Amino acid sequence: MNAQTATKHAASPTTPSLPLAKPESIGLSSVRLQAMSDTFRREVDKGTVPGVTVLVARRGQIGWFDAIGRQSPTASAPMAHDTIFRIFSMTKPIVSVGIMQLVEDGHFLLNDPVAKFIPEFAETKVGVDNNGKLELVPVQRQMTIQDLLRHTSGLTYDHTGNGPVQQLYQQSRLRSRKITNAEHATMLAGMPLVCQPGAEWNYSRSTDILGRIIEVVSGKTLGTYLTEHILSPLQMTETAFHTGEANAGRLAEAFANDPWTNDKVQLFNMLEKPAMESGGGGLVSTTMDYARFAQMLLNGGSLDGTRIIGRKTLEFMASDHLGAGVKIQGTLVSPGHSFGLGFAVRMQQGIAPFSGSVGQYFWSGMAGTFFWIDPSEDLIAVFMMQGPGQREYTRSLVRNGVYAAVE
Repeated sequence: MNAQTATKHAASPTTPSLPLAKPESIGLSSVRLQAMSDTFRREVDKGTVPGVTVLVARRGQIGWFDAIGRQSPTASAPMAHDTIFRIFSMTKPIVSVGIMQLVEDGHFLLNDPVAKFIPEFAETKVGVDNNGKLELVPVQRQMTIQDLLRHTSGLTYDHTGNGPVQQLYQQSRLRSRKITNAEHATMLAGMPLVCQPGAEWNYSRSTDILGRIIEVVSGKTLGTYLTEHILSPLQMTETAFHTGEANAGRLAEAFANDPWTNDKVQLFNMLEKPAMESGGGGLVSTTMDYARFAQMLLNGGSLDGTRIIGRKTLEFMASDHLGAGVKIQGTLVSPGHSFGLGFAVRMQQGIAPFSGSVGQYFWSGMAGTFFWIDPSEDLIAVFMMQGPGQREYTRSLVRNGVYAAVE
């Protein structure tokens, strides 16, 4: 469905749309975009995913917004432009922008120690694996706010490995949605770090701690701060840490079992209000809501005359903050890429196994959501689905399909 036929359904009733355009008028091929949509129709027919949405905008206008397949494998409702998704780690860029707003307003510096705001982190030690035994050693330097933003804090996730520190995470209540952000931060500070701060990039609960710092500094809950300073100004009315019962018919759901491995898929209930407002992965949103956030980033920090963050601050965030000295652990940062403050950043044209441009920046969510900003092509793309096991596969499909359509 191109922009002309999408006009009636381009957004939910409460979210303003971005302007619509014929693909060719903004340098996109409607034939190639249709081929991309057909790719995802085949995946739906194969049973890879229940359904997807894909939105592509260039020069500030939407050229393509398609909803394919079904919202949920157990219901007949078709996937819709206003379907609500768990965006998981696509929460991180929003929270990272929130932290940088506070930096701009002079509340702290990026090299301030985390312990200045959460004193329990002053005592955190590094866990070293010594022949299967966990030994605790002192930190060589305190973790900073910049470390949290670029995932060099020494924190980790329970699902990114099975070392002794990750096992402690697995045995804890860190994943509970019933603890508060304050309780979560205290619990995490009491656990050893997986490495010295600044030594390695480890994908982690760092952004959850940034969310707690926003609460400490602003005196507001994370949800209230984000609503007042980012979501409401951008009219992202469908984005929050849960959604109301009235929206029960608009929720995207994954298959109960992964279609490739048959592993059980368990995602949180979007209708349930959590005590833990996870800055690292708690938000639910719609395709259009997130497109407004992405377009604000592409515009250099403002949308519809409302400035969210400074242009130079955003350029700084979308730069390489790791350099050659930081070892990247895991596979989330692809070859030819590095990491900035809240986003992965493409550093080289080649090497990565998918299309893109140098300087583009992006992130994704555990259940399959994905977005990117390409300043050199004046382009954004937002892709939504709920299929955890298929996320890497579908991200490459959508990248290759969108870039094939750029004239």
